[in-house]
Formats: sequence, structure tokens, C-alpha cells
Amino acid sequence: MSVKFTFEDDTLICRLQGEIDHHTALPIRLETDDRIESCRPAKTVMDFSGVTFMDSSGIGLVMGRYRLLSEMGGELEITGLSSNAYKVMRLAGIDRIASVKKGGIKNGDK
Repeated sequence: MSVKFTFEDDTLICRLQGEIDHHTALPIRLETDDRIESCRPAKTVMDFSGVTFMDSSGIGLVMGRYRLLSEMGGELEITGLSSNAYKVMRLAGIDRIASVKKGGIKNGDK
């Protein structure tokens, strides 16, 4: 699992790649939180288009980043979800706290 970051125009884009499970969630959380705290973005986009597998750890990953961003006055967008991951995020209520979209973002798009 890896995360690639882009920061431009007060938007932090986190492109997730690989599997998200209880083994990989902690390093992703730590790296993403460090980047959020150093950039203090108005908006953070978590792009899941490179994620090949996700268990419930993905929900926890999103919830924790939402809490951190809320404390800083920032907003969260989730994009690039597969159809199944989109359904799971909606069932978990993530769509009530963040913008949740299927499909990925293109390079340079926010």
C-alpha cells in the first residue's frame, strides 16, 4: 500500500494504491495525518481509484481523517470508489459527512 500526495490551491490530494486492511491502515493514517497537519488544507481529496482491496479499515481511515479535518475547519472528499466500495461507504454513512463519488480524478483535476 502506498499514498502519493499532491498539494495545490489549498487542496491536498491523497492517491491511495494497493490494499487497505488492518495491516496497512496504520501507516496510511500516520502518513496522511502528517501531511494534513503540515499542509493544513481547506480541502482533502482521498482518491481510492488505485485501491485493489478494502475491508472495514477503509471506513476507519476515512472517519479519522474526517475528524482531523473537521477540527481544522477543512472538508473531505472521497473519490475513485469501485461500485462495491461506494455502497459500503454509503451504508456506513460516510456520504453524510463527506462528498463521496465513484470514479477517479484526473491528474491536475481537483
